[in-house]
Amino acid sequence: MLYFQVVILAATVMLVYYCEFTDTFSPAQQGFICRDPALAKPDPGPEQYSRIQPVILYSVVGGLPVVLIAGVEVVIFLLHHNSNNLYDQEKIFIMGDCCYVNPMVRRTFRFLGVYIFGLFATDIFVNAGQLVTGSLAPYFLSVCLPNYTALSCQDMPHFVSQSNVCTGDPDDIMRARKTFPCKEAALSLYTAIYLAMYAMSCIGSAGGRLTGPLLSFSLVNLAVLTGINRVAEYRNHWSDVIAGQAIGGLSAAFLVVFVVQYFRKRPVISPSPSDTGTSDTDEASPQISHTMETCSKYIVTQTPGPVTEVT
Repeated sequence: MLYFQVVILAATVMLVYYCEFTDTFSPAQQGFICRDPALAKPDPGPEQYSRIQPVILYSVVGGLPVVLIAGVEVVIFLLHHNSNNLYDQEKIFIMGDCCYVNPMVRRTFRFLGVYIFGLFATDIFVNAGQLVTGSLAPYFLSVCLPNYTALSCQDMPHFVSQSNVCTGDPDDIMRARKTFPCKEAALSLYTAIYLAMYAMSCIGSAGGRLTGPLLSFSLVNLAVLTGINRVAEYRNHWSDVIAGQAIGGLSAAFLVVFVVQYFRKRPVISPSPSDTGTSDTDEASPQISHTMETCSKYIVTQTPGPVTEVT
């Protein structure tokens, strides 16, 4: 099973490589309306000129989950390493007794592995959407530089369906044809939702009732601001950002709910004493109900005579 998962992850990485760094796939050639104000915004320039540069975004998307998840797992392991039930059913052996894997390491790699797979899968979904739709950026006409005289667009704007009417830089034109959905919005919200659900599930209220919500809201707000910044810089339409955030958020929620199951194989941080009763209520309720039902059904009278069973 482990080798099968490695093969899937490797195939996902290769597909991301072909989508991101090669010209194997080309976006659809969408037409446009002459002098369309929705496509005539000024060219914001390369991505390096953005307020949120790609190197910053990808560093956070790639590094923050490693630091947060690994840090929390290590801290909790150090706090509870003497507990007998710290990692119930979490011990594994690979290739016999010689290769014991620490449960903390196994959990950390499992959560990070699922995160990386989801990150690459989200990138693939976004690239597929951009290639299929070929949606035009708000600054498309500024980099396309069509010859309006040759297109007879001086008097009455009309739809232009030719794919060879642009006279601008081909790289800029290709960049302006790949905007829907917004990749930056998708990846940032995917990371925010995944880490927010990890914080709420594993950290809980150990650091106070507002620690988890504060961290979660901060991550989500930063991701939303990333999408807003894309619209403010005329790099994407609102529809691009909303679609990207929907893909990223749903991908993260799906993985957390159905793959890692809310990270609840083992509570990472013990709740505070005031929250212990509340957190254990759901788990203890079936046993309590069964005990009460048994007690109400079978009442043994302690009399000298024979034991009587009263229903």
